[in-house]
Amino acid sequence: MTGRARKPGFVSRPGNPESWIRAAEMPPNGKAAGEAFTARLTIDITPDLRGRIKVAAFRRGITVADMLRDLLAHEFPSTEGDPT
Repeated sequence: MTGRARKPGFVSRPGNPESWIRAAEMPPNGKAAGEAFTARLTIDITPDLRGRIKVAAFRRGITVADMLRDLLAHEFPSTEGDPT
């Protein structure tokens, strides 16, 4: 009789989420390290809207994060005198 093939076990996530979330090494527009991403924004959206956003980003050939960064930068441009 042949033995069963062993299935791999479950793998737990690291305790620190920052260690398993991929960090951006260099922003796509080539900004210096001082201008790199410094905050994470979390919003609640419906699954339907999330799907539409992902499809739109895929069709444009960019990531959802890059698309939303561009959208937010367009809607909220920096103005002279704003804190950075």
